[in-house]
Amino acid sequence: MENENNLFEKMSNWLKNSVMLKLLTITILMLLLLIPSAMINDVIRERQSLQEEAIAEVSSKWANSQEINGPILTIPLLYEYEKDGKMIETIVYHYVLPQKLNINGKLNPQKLNRGIYDVVVYDSDLNVDGIFDMDLSFDENHLQEIQYEKAFLTIGFSDLRGIGNNINFKWGDENLRVESGSKITDLISSGITIYPEDIAAQEGKNIHFKFSVSLQGSQDLTFIPVGGTTQVNLQSEWSSPSFKGNFLPKDRDVNDAGFNAVWNVLELNRNYPQSWSGRSMKDKLDASAFGVNLLNEVDDYKKAQRSAKYSVMTIALTFLVFFLVEVINKKRIHPFQYILVGLALCLFYILLVSISEHSNFNLAYAISTFGIVGMISFYALYIIKARKLVIILILTLIGIYGFVYVTLQLADYSLLIGSIGLAVILGLTMYFTRKIDWYNLQTAKQEKMVEAEGN
Repeated sequence: MENENNLFEKMSNWLKNSVMLKLLTITILMLLLLIPSAMINDVIRERQSLQEEAIAEVSSKWANSQEINGPILTIPLLYEYEKDGKMIETIVYHYVLPQKLNINGKLNPQKLNRGIYDVVVYDSDLNVDGIFDMDLSFDENHLQEIQYEKAFLTIGFSDLRGIGNNINFKWGDENLRVESGSKITDLISSGITIYPEDIAAQEGKNIHFKFSVSLQGSQDLTFIPVGGTTQVNLQSEWSSPSFKGNFLPKDRDVNDAGFNAVWNVLELNRNYPQSWSGRSMKDKLDASAFGVNLLNEVDDYKKAQRSAKYSVMTIALTFLVFFLVEVINKKRIHPFQYILVGLALCLFYILLVSISEHSNFNLAYAISTFGIVGMISFYALYIIKARKLVIILILTLIGIYGFVYVTLQLADYSLLIGSIGLAVILGLTMYFTRKIDWYNLQTAKQEKMVEAEGN
């Protein structure tokens, strides 16, 4: 009976004091803490979804993203051919693009509020001019009539609600009437239609055109390079543009005062001709779009998501510090205390998201770091009861959060900085634990038991 009690006591002491068992327990706790970490990511995605809904709602009332396409000249052609002994007539549209297209504009961004969310919208003043080469050629096989009197021009605007003025379209020396709606919906789904006069008399000439439009929109403004030579010059006070689409600006100047960008696209740079008949080129036109996005490339929610990816590393390194305190200084820490510390580390990301919704992200990061590091440090002071070790813990936590912050700021170099940082952390861990004899580790209680047995 006494032997059984001694065996039970030894087994109990081993369970309480085994370093390997403690290490296994800590590992299991880290894996369990992945559950709240995943829930935090869900919360971030939910808040991001709410932001996107707010942007969509405000955009639907202001005006959505704008895409400008055209002008495109459309000339109906009457073809007649015989089929099964009958003469059949059909109308085929012939499309002509301008030989030159110049767009000069200024974007005036502003922020509208929807609850706690800011939505970027803009007013723009665009001046458009160019030249149509009216040296036209058609497929004359079965061609019966060129219906010049029914020709029309179409200019595409993706959201007509954004047009803020009556457009005065000048064709040569004539001011032409403008109607809402597109007659070539298979090519331009939304836009305006202009009816030029006496196209037949203008054949073989170069016709100048120009118009100005005040256009509202949200988030981005894009253009279709329909000109044989298309040049777009945009200016804005927005200091963090994201240039998008199939072409980047040939020249750009981006600074704290705003940006100035110039695109220059040639006919040879796109995959459609200057004129064609019948078939739709919508897909090819859409594929050639380019422009600018006024939203920040990395917003606060994306930064929070990226920082949450380092939660496992943060928890692992913090637990490592507590574990080394147990091993080297023989301070026993209960698994429940590890859980509390781990939950505090997870709370950092909730604080970061909630505070950043009402303030600057950098300030939110600083407040969250100060709060969590302070909480864990005061708690550790009562657990470890050694100021030097607590100072080491504080420096470790500040180093971890500082490393993550730097990685977030350097978006283009995040992988490089992250891999170097992890290599340094692993190297330091190996350095500070190089003298530990992992096969002969004993806690304070085990040493006292050994001394008692020796006496």
